[in-house]
Amino acid sequence: MEIVTRFAPSPTGYLHIGGIRTAIFSWAYAKKNKGKFILRIEDTDMERSTPEAVETIKAGMEWLKLDHDGDIIYQTHRIERYKELIKLLIKQGDAYYCYTSKKELDQLREIQLKEGKKPKYDGRWRPEKNKELPEAPNNIKPVIRFKTPKDGEIRWKDMVKGEIVVQNEELDDLIIARSDGTPTYNFCVVVDDWDMKVTHVIRGDDHLNNTPRQINLLKALNAPLPEYAHLSMILANDGQKLSKRYGAASVMKYRDDGYLPEAVINYLARLGWSHGDEEIFSADQLSEWFDFDHVTSSAAQFDQEKLDWINNHYIKNTATEKLADLIKPKLIDNQVKVIDGQVLNSAIKLYQDREKNMNTFSEDILFFFKQVQPSEELKNKYLDENSKSLVSICIDGLEQQTWTNENVNNFLKEFVKKQEIKFPEIAMPLRTIIAGTDNTPSIGSIIFVIGVKETKKRISSFLG
Repeated sequence: MEIVTRFAPSPTGYLHIGGIRTAIFSWAYAKKNKGKFILRIEDTDMERSTPEAVETIKAGMEWLKLDHDGDIIYQTHRIERYKELIKLLIKQGDAYYCYTSKKELDQLREIQLKEGKKPKYDGRWRPEKNKELPEAPNNIKPVIRFKTPKDGEIRWKDMVKGEIVVQNEELDDLIIARSDGTPTYNFCVVVDDWDMKVTHVIRGDDHLNNTPRQINLLKALNAPLPEYAHLSMILANDGQKLSKRYGAASVMKYRDDGYLPEAVINYLARLGWSHGDEEIFSADQLSEWFDFDHVTSSAAQFDQEKLDWINNHYIKNTATEKLADLIKPKLIDNQVKVIDGQVLNSAIKLYQDREKNMNTFSEDILFFFKQVQPSEELKNKYLDENSKSLVSICIDGLEQQTWTNENVNNFLKEFVKKQEIKFPEIAMPLRTIIAGTDNTPSIGSIIFVIGVKETKKRISSFLG
């Protein structure tokens, strides 16, 4: 049997990290088993679905290189198939027309809540043996409801949650077609999973309540049942629901915030799944190792610091040329008109080990390409008359050096000894003037990369 998984987002908002983790697990499970991974857009909610949300889903999958098999499937292209099977259920006696108005449903719900009962449709239009139904009103367009079995139970062994049992009496007769004839989510999902031969439905546990309803529908259609895996929620560090500020942002915001796709996949895969003590692994390794035996059934917690640590690892281990391609557009956005490729590569190598994301990376090396003015606080702290004098003497000496990285750094060491000062007494003023900050890697190496001409120009502008 070929393993077939699917990722089936609704284009009614942005693609958030919970959804992406589901996509990652579905993708990895299919790849592990040399199966098929389908991307399906569940866009039957016409009012809320937008073309922009569809494009965001496609962009997110492409950015993370979560390649799907075959064309993207859109539910709106399959409406006739759904209608065909709804007619079949009516013919079989497994579905029926319901004329209950919204007002009547609201009144029913209100009464049930007052009586301490779980709100559910009371089956007033459900055909039963020896039951006389009211005459259908002319002023109400009916919905179509599925005739849920009244007795028995739905039982399945969830690949994450374990054994789950739901009594049919707890379920009501769900609507499978709206009054305008459009099929509803739960019905479309069932038909799609059946037609697409999906063997493993992997999704968030917010869909757990839908599963017994969908199993009943599959049984009524005489369709095979897939395996189910319901992934637990991702919570904020404080155990609360993720907010837009903490974690629950569009996956493309992580790209825009300077995270590498490899880091996002690595971090989200590790959020609720483990392979021994491995913290760092590639997407290829994930697809070799992934299994549901090591997916936790408890909620995972989003940890921004951990994501930053993993992103730093990938930045440190990414080729200079690839980092340069990512940084160039950010430098251009910061009004850098000319980007010297050699200077950029040298700057990247100096800063690569310390950077958490590509945005701060590009900001930190901006001074290599344009003068960044230090704050008044830094100038007051490091640029008094004595330090300016030391800087002036230093640049005169630097001009006499054969220009190599080693020579520049050795000169600064000798300069400190000769002037009988501590290294920060010259390094901090130089950093302030040249970089506009007091926090940089080796100032000697920075001066070497910028060059003696540009270094002297910046110093002269401060010394007057």
